[in-house]
Amino acid sequence: MSLDTLFSPFTLKNLTLQNRVVMAPMTRNFSPGGIPNQAVADYYERRAEGNVGLILTEGTVIERPASKNEANIPNIYGEALDGWTRVVQAVHAKGGKIAPQIWHTGAAFGNNPDYRPTPMDSPSGLGLDGAIIGAPMSEADISDAIAAFGRAAGDARRIGFDAIELHGAHGYLIDEFFWNQTNKRSDKWGGATIAERNLFATEVVKAARAAVGPDFPIILRLSQWKSGAFDNKLAATPAEMEAWLKPLVEAGVDILHCSQRRFWEPEFDGSDLNFAGWAKKITGVPTITVGSVGLSGEFIAGFGGEVSHPASIDGLLKRLDAGEFDLVAVGRALLADPQWVEKIRAGRGEDTKGFERALLGSLV
Repeated sequence: MSLDTLFSPFTLKNLTLQNRVVMAPMTRNFSPGGIPNQAVADYYERRAEGNVGLILTEGTVIERPASKNEANIPNIYGEALDGWTRVVQAVHAKGGKIAPQIWHTGAAFGNNPDYRPTPMDSPSGLGLDGAIIGAPMSEADISDAIAAFGRAAGDARRIGFDAIELHGAHGYLIDEFFWNQTNKRSDKWGGATIAERNLFATEVVKAARAAVGPDFPIILRLSQWKSGAFDNKLAATPAEMEAWLKPLVEAGVDILHCSQRRFWEPEFDGSDLNFAGWAKKITGVPTITVGSVGLSGEFIAGFGGEVSHPASIDGLLKRLDAGEFDLVAVGRALLADPQWVEKIRAGRGEDTKGFERALLGSLV
């Protein structure tokens, strides 16, 4: 199986990547007080040195009360911008490209029961399990959150990032507006269909686009599944997916990052296309596939303690060569092995490292 497509350049607007490998965003919780330090800069620098095409940072939270659900998740406002400037400079010094994932955790709880900042933002005051966690966001809350996403996008460009990614997946704030289980609003921010529940996300995208200008790439990460609802489908049919995705692209999204737990699983019956494949077919914009690339097992089980071993990427390469998607996000394999890209390029996939949960305890 040829590696030619995987290691071919990719250009979009003012972004040119040396290859099609993207480091997937993975929360690390190593930024005390929300400020990324030298250890964080070194962590990303090692991936740039290993020739990752595009590094997507761990989620970085906007300037809103309770925008994070773990204390050491990095911010992307205030003092944290100086820390991210140093990260960007370190990555660029190694010839790398980097984009922050811009995030608000919404009503999703973190792992520390003693860290519960309030008031939590959510469309309808509901957690992912349907329990009441507070009051629904007011119009003022919604407007302020949209503005905060826009400020974060503008700041990211100003300090030298090469693109941005908005986190609209996995049951966090933007995704909570998409999902009918967490968005039960009867005003313009809600509705019976995914097209109606798109408004918050499209306004976030518009705010980001206004802040970064027309030539700066905006990536949007999306998922059908949610934490605790792995079989969920926001869009049960291609027509519903079109109603969901096309307004987001029209609002200013350049690349769709389509999160699956296993990239090889078809999105709809009757077609072998995965989520990224369908998203590209429907919208025509480039897509990123992700989900257990290069490792056995899927990432929820991996983070839960299951040991993952190196696995063939031949099936991935076949889909990439066929043009099903344009870029490939690699998560745990790159967390474990900063040299994963170069080992794959050299045909040494068997020498890549596996993943075990203990790796989450340090910045390798």
